[in-house]
Amino acid sequence: MNRCNFKHPSRLRRTLLALPLLGLAALSQAQINVRPFPPNAMRGTMVVTYPPIIQMDGKADRLSPGSRIRGTNNLLVLSGSIVGQSLVVNYVRNPTGEVHDVWILTDAEAALKLPTQQ
Repeated sequence: MNRCNFKHPSRLRRTLLALPLLGLAALSQAQINVRPFPPNAMRGTMVVTYPPIIQMDGKADRLSPGSRIRGTNNLLVLSGSIVGQSLVVNYVRNPTGEVHDVWILTDAEAALKLPTQQ
């Protein structure tokens, strides 16, 4: 008994071959997007020395309690996992002056100027 009732198996074959190409197109489109940053974001170079102690543009600074560091894929990154790395970031300070929100920039994002820098 033949249970496959496809009248045009070549059409199914073409559809199955096209699916990976659609996935690659979506992936390449996702890499072009630049994340939206708050208007008060600043740009700097951050080095985590001994969490929560950091250096921002070569000067001693501190991460706030509850600070969030987002990687290039916009997922949260633990400060201990990036100790010693010099990273180009956008960041926002809290009202007490500590660094609170940090976004590690991709090369494309780092090449763009912030609206406040223009």
